[in-house]
Amino acid sequence: MYIVPKKLFSLPAQLVRFLNEKKINCIDWVPSVLCMIANFRTLDKVRPEYLKKVMFLGEVMPTKQFNIWRRALPDVKYANLYGPTEATGDCTYYKIEREFADDEPIPIGFACENTEVILLNENDCPVGEDEIGEICVRGCSLALGYYNNQEKTDEVFRENPLQKNYRERIYRTGDLGKYNRYGEIIFLSRKDSQVKHMGHRIELGEIETAISSLEQIDRVCCLFERASQKIIAVYTGGMDAKEITARLKDKLPRYMLPNIYQRVDDMPVNLNGKIDRTALADKYVNAKENG
Repeated sequence: MYIVPKKLFSLPAQLVRFLNEKKINCIDWVPSVLCMIANFRTLDKVRPEYLKKVMFLGEVMPTKQFNIWRRALPDVKYANLYGPTEATGDCTYYKIEREFADDEPIPIGFACENTEVILLNENDCPVGEDEIGEICVRGCSLALGYYNNQEKTDEVFRENPLQKNYRERIYRTGDLGKYNRYGEIIFLSRKDSQVKHMGHRIELGEIETAISSLEQIDRVCCLFERASQKIIAVYTGGMDAKEITARLKDKLPRYMLPNIYQRVDDMPVNLNGKIDRTALADKYVNAKENG
């Protein structure tokens, strides 16, 4: 096993060369790193020669960038993993074996062994077809709780409302999901990313998926300014607001179209390498609401 030097995660070509130098055949990275390599077209210049398996987790993998990897390395096996720290890492997996359009989300799939994943609606009942619910986890991998924080522990480690015969703990992740027609779980967004706009309840993650599929868009993060009831799309890429809106009209209903577009040179990332949504919210939402 190799720990990649941190500086290489901002140097895509050198990062791929490091994989070849060490003959690395399996990587497990956050999507932001894979997207950086895809967006810089690095795989057109240098390719991982020994790679057999690519796994990603921690945030949504944009399907357009995934397809760039798949076209460049069609013989590699790919898997999308999902799981919070409170469930000791991964609790679902999805082996990507069929084709996905750029605007089609990649499922998080099915529960891992010794784990059950339940989608509960607002009435604490299992979701129906096409119904959105909170992703909840049960099984032997659950943590005991948060150290020295009983209030937070009691808030999210709850009794299973479906178990009537004995007490059983589940972890309520705060993530929203639904089942697709194959019975696979689709991650949609955080609960706090579900907003009501123009009388409709929407998931900002669905807007991000649509924008990410556009050819000249590299990365995108959607925010909601509650005071003004406006959807803000922060993105990197070569399209302007008018172009994006025109293209989205074929993909999204009017009430899901962003009201404000903010193009940035670089998307901020946190210490875990994921898009730093908190930093973006502080800059483009909280600053306005507090001002």
